[in-house]
Amino acid sequence: MMETNYSLILDLLIHFFGTDHIFWIFYILNLVFGFISFKLGFARELPILKTIIVYIMLAIGTFILTIFSIMNLPITESLILIALVLGIYRYRLHKQRTATK
Repeated sequence: MMETNYSLILDLLIHFFGTDHIFWIFYILNLVFGFISFKLGFARELPILKTIIVYIMLAIGTFILTIFSIMNLPITESLILIALVLGIYRYRLHKQRTATK
């Protein structure tokens, strides 16, 4: 039976860095792309205390997502795509707003 591997980044990181610190590497990657996605995707500015609470909850949730990343699911790849799509959307929105002024 053929084993399906959905996580290209997992293979790449294991090839270059081994398995010593793979969980923490994935955690940092997922956390960074999660922060980027939150910042690009949330429409309005939150007060500082609410923002801190959101980031703490995001860090806890990222811990769980990292476990799924290690289990060969494409979580990190999905977060990269989400950040890329939201970045393109925000860029186009900015261009449209500056063109109408």
